[in-house]
Amino acid sequence: MRIRFTKMQGAGNDFVVLDETRGRLGLSAAQYRWLADRHFGVGADQILTVRPSPAPGLDFEYVIHNADGGEVEHCGNGARCFVRYVTDKRLTDRNPVRVKVRNGLISLALDPDGRVTVDMGAPVFDHARVPFDGSGLTPDRTLAWERWPLPLAGAESAPVAVVSMGNPHAVLLVDDVDLAPVASWGPQIERHVRFPARVNAGFLQVVSRREVRLRVFERGVGETLACGTGACAAVVAGIRLGLLDARVDVHTRGGVLTIAWQDTPAHDAPVMMTGPATTVFEGEVDVPDDLA
Repeated sequence: MRIRFTKMQGAGNDFVVLDETRGRLGLSAAQYRWLADRHFGVGADQILTVRPSPAPGLDFEYVIHNADGGEVEHCGNGARCFVRYVTDKRLTDRNPVRVKVRNGLISLALDPDGRVTVDMGAPVFDHARVPFDGSGLTPDRTLAWERWPLPLAGAESAPVAVVSMGNPHAVLLVDDVDLAPVASWGPQIERHVRFPARVNAGFLQVVSRREVRLRVFERGVGETLACGTGACAAVVAGIRLGLLDARVDVHTRGGVLTIAWQDTPAHDAPVMMTGPATTVFEGEVDVPDDLA
């Protein structure tokens, strides 16, 4: 099957974008994995698919597959690339654009400076909805919000703040992200039994109340240069822990994202994420049909 694609990136988080507004391609999980493969396919952290509006009042549906072929709920950096793509391809002239994702609706807007702002919706803290099983664990309450001790190999424990941004996140405070045990702890946290749907593991270094550094080991992908929902989750966790102000620059290895969240007594305000979205190249590729 020969398909057209666009390669895009947002703060180094890279994507293959597919247009299914005129008809479904019908790709299998194995074919998504092949497209994401950096040796045999195009190479990407995620595959983003643009589909027609599924309901009145919406402009598009946005579907995300991770590099392992599995469909996931949300991707912040991908959302910015999504709105850049539909605008550049003249699939819409609306700004902002309302889009359905797997777990709800999001609003995306192109800014005058060329960056993209995404209304990521309100964070979710209810453990059943994350989902997270904290039964039998005693949270650390030395800061303004609880952190849950995840038992790891070798009798180690990772105290994580738990939040969902449409997908699950475990945020761990570290002194220096360059020295953080991302390679060893990331896979353990991602597949920890306490997170039945697996989880994105964020390693957060607080530089000041308005600036942080972040590395994220993403569910189904591994460490990426940036993670939009991870940046949102990290800032939300930092605010609830009493460490950050309402607007924070997040320095990832791929670039800077700006996250704004004005907390309320109900913790139900939307999180706003602003950052870059860039087209890298376009092309066509023959996707094998006989993949397992």
